[in-house]
Amino acid sequence: MKPVEPVITVDLFEPLLDRLLQLLRQLSPEEWQRPTACEGWSVKDIALHLLGDEVGKLSGGRDKDTSGRLKPGPDFVSQINAHNAIWVEATRRISTRLLCELLDSTGHEVVQYFKSLPLMELGGPVSWAGPEPAPIWFDVAREYTERWHHQQHIREALQRPGLTEATFLAPVLDTFVRALPYTYRAVEAPEHTVIHLQVTGEAGRSWFLMRDHAGWSLFTSTDFEPAVTITIDQQTTWRLLTRGLARDQALANATIQGDTALALPFFNAVSIIA
Repeated sequence: MKPVEPVITVDLFEPLLDRLLQLLRQLSPEEWQRPTACEGWSVKDIALHLLGDEVGKLSGGRDKDTSGRLKPGPDFVSQINAHNAIWVEATRRISTRLLCELLDSTGHEVVQYFKSLPLMELGGPVSWAGPEPAPIWFDVAREYTERWHHQQHIREALQRPGLTEATFLAPVLDTFVRALPYTYRAVEAPEHTVIHLQVTGEAGRSWFLMRDHAGWSLFTSTDFEPAVTITIDQQTTWRLLTRGLARDQALANATIQGDTALALPFFNAVSIIA
């Protein structure tokens, strides 16, 4: 039995930012206005949203300014959506040149902030993985997946190649699957029941979700025979877990061997705040 290990992403933010800026700085005015998978948002709007993420992280995290902090509650997602919409609407007057300059500045400041954090200490929860305090590295990895995911939206809108090589995508998948123990929290099964998730592709690998007396835990190897194996490609996986692909479409792209009923909750998993 080998439990999953921390996903350390601090050295990936700068290469990810560099790839984003290389792309944005060559866009035409028409390309900046291309519609994206984020309803109502253009390429520029997503870039503005990314800038908002950086400003928020530096203000609230590095500088401990709580004036813009949202209050947890049943309407938390609605609060976030409204907060993001107001920011994008208010910053559309920023020129694309200045936007790139600001992303360059704030992006590198955020990297230095993340590198200063005690990654192995406990911080706040990662909501889609459960309400308990999570290690700081997990929250930083979540921040990485947010930036990767939104850059994918931009690249797809522009019909440019996505950042799906293992260097960038493998940590995203490894972070996203941490939602599975929480996803399966209400699923009853005998102790040592194992669900094998096999993600194919350059960035893919295998994970094993096992039931014990306390609940479900995630491993990269196991001594027990899986009750079911879900085989699914990396593209379908990240799209499913970010609600970019319908459950039925993901099911059609996957192969299930064994207890189908035990596999089905996987297709309800969500690894973003939504």
